Amino acid sequence: MLRIDEIARPEPGPDGVLVRVRAASVNRVDWYDVTGRPWIARPITGLRGPKSPPVGVDFAGTVETVGEDVTDLKSGDDVFGIANGSFAEYACVKKAAALKPANVSFEDAATLPVAGLTALQGLRDRGRLQPGQSVLVNGASGGVGTFAIQIAKALGAEVTAVCSTRNVEQARSLGADHVIDYSRDDFTEGGRRYDLMLDIAGSKSWRQCRRVLTPNARLVIVGGEGNPLIGPLGHIAAMWLGAKLGSRTATFFVADLNRPDLDFLGELLQTGQLKPVVEKRYELTEVADALRYMGDGHARGKLVIAI
Repeated sequence: MLRIDEIARPEPGPDGVLVRVRAASVNRVDWYDVTGRPWIARPITGLRGPKSPPVGVDFAGTVETVGEDVTDLKSGDDVFGIANGSFAEYACVKKAAALKPANVSFEDAATLPVAGLTALQGLRDRGRLQPGQSVLVNGASGGVGTFAIQIAKALGAEVTAVCSTRNVEQARSLGADHVIDYSRDDFTEGGRRYDLMLDIAGSKSWRQCRRVLTPNARLVIVGGEGNPLIGPLGHIAAMWLGAKLGSRTATFFVADLNRPDLDFLGELLQTGQLKPVVEKRYELTEVADALRYMGDGHARGKLVIAI
């Protein structure tokens, strides 16, 4: 059971900073931590409950104090990034904090870290996206998907988004060149071919996906639903093994939490090339409701916690 409690204010180490959190956002990983899903991960995340409460990772806020070894941030700086336990009034950050653009709200900045880094690194680093290439985003309505459409466009790609009927217009408004409503059309049966597929939904097999990939295409796996025991691991393994038989490649990754990429995302946000989609806003006392909604699997864009 998740509850709000009073705990001692954390103290940063020599290489960390203490942040007064102004806003946070919810990610799928937060739901996994609280629910203990998938069960195979419980020896790592905690057998009876989370090993590292409080919950939350994404944040935006103001630096209160800095460790003696920190030289690039100072008290009073507005920052955003990743911290363990960001669903709280204060959180300690070690390395993944960047200056918040002055023209960006705390709530918008708080949506970026995990979802934005995943979309950016999946497209640019693992997908090796080049200007002019064709990209398919399978699962284009959640946090990663809405950012992926915009980042792919910023990197010069032609973007096809796959989403449900209610999200078609949203995908178009974010810049998608083509939108496929999966409830009406199967993208693996279409005539287009893609140089890169960002697979967030995990809804199709390798045999189906390869039909719409160019001969040297890359498929980057971000997630998938799976089952309570192993989560998306079965899908990931099947896709990876399937790709071993041909020239196309499939890869899975977890985002690298680093400041240069946070700075890059901040610049896109500052210049208007990246616009967060915030579906719902919650108060800190409503975190359980936000996590429950995330667990339902139908969130559009991001869920923000105002603190």
